Amino acid sequence: MKKPLISVPGQRLCLSDKTHESGHGTYERQGYIYSSLAGIVDVIDKNGVKVVEVQSIGEQTLVPVQGDIVTAQVTILTQEFCKCIIRREDVRATDKDRVQIYKNFRPGDVILARVLPITEAHTYNLSTAENELGVVIAHSEHGYPMVPISWTQMQCTKTYVKESRKVAKVVPENMNQKTEAQEDTT
Repeated sequence: MKKPLISVPGQRLCLSDKTHESGHGTYERQGYIYSSLAGIVDVIDKNGVKVVEVQSIGEQTLVPVQGDIVTAQVTILTQEFCKCIIRREDVRATDKDRVQIYKNFRPGDVILARVLPITEAHTYNLSTAENELGVVIAHSEHGYPMVPISWTQMQCTKTYVKESRKVAKVVPENMNQKTEAQEDTT
């Protein structure tokens, strides 16, 4: 008995050609079929065409795609990127040459970011170049929560020390509802 082939999200499965087509749990990109789920690969023969599918094991996993906004935690920082991963050129929309990663993120920061096109190495690159994207939760070097005081700084709630960050411009969901309600009453 053959062992089942297990796949992970983003794993290249085979060529997408006249004899192979993408089915449930997969997607086609640049001439190849990739898995969009963690699960067991199944190839079904339908009138001479092999349909490649992935059946999820247990609960369905949701895989981000290009353009999605995701929440990520910064784990490692280097001169060129922070691991979650944001490249230096994707931090801001302007002044990309002058971006210094350590002035925008620190390990442990929780960020909102947009998913960029997936690279051949199957890594997700993220961007915080929009005003609404960036750090949403941060702690000072002493471990105390920080609050945003501008779009480029956060302040420790205990020591009042300020630190540089690329702060997300978070707009509450009910803000639009209040504006619409105010317009209706006038």
